[in-house]
Amino acid sequence: MDSTSAAVTGAAAFTWFGMVVAISFMEAPLKFRAPGITVPLGLGIGRLVFRALNVAETALALTVVVAVAAGSPPVRLAVLTGVVVVLLAAQLTAIRPVLNRRSDRVLAGENPPRSRAHHLYVVVESLKVIALVALGVSALAAA
Repeated sequence: MDSTSAAVTGAAAFTWFGMVVAISFMEAPLKFRAPGITVPLGLGIGRLVFRALNVAETALALTVVVAVAAGSPPVRLAVLTGVVVVLLAAQLTAIRPVLNRRSDRVLAGENPPRSRAHHLYVVVESLKVIALVALGVSALAAA
């Protein structure tokens, strides 16, 4: 892999990693501990923040795909790229819509039962974080 493609891939992967860790594993759980934050208010804030995160993730995923495709990657890099893209796509197309429907109900004043989709989102997010570290390290090693 050429050094420019490897550097862009590594930078995008580690930027993406940092954003996911900061939002999903720090901001999201902490906001509900802040004084005065109700569940509906926290959900409203969370929806805005995660929508912005997902837009940034999509842009970073496109950056990674283009950089990897342009750089004649080793198989490992191509596979890791596919893994992070598939995990993101699963979150955006399968899990987030379920979570959004539930939060719509909460914001409408209902008290729906707990959803396992949230736990699934955390598992997929954790897998994505691991894959992003592996992708970033592999990209920089391939330079």
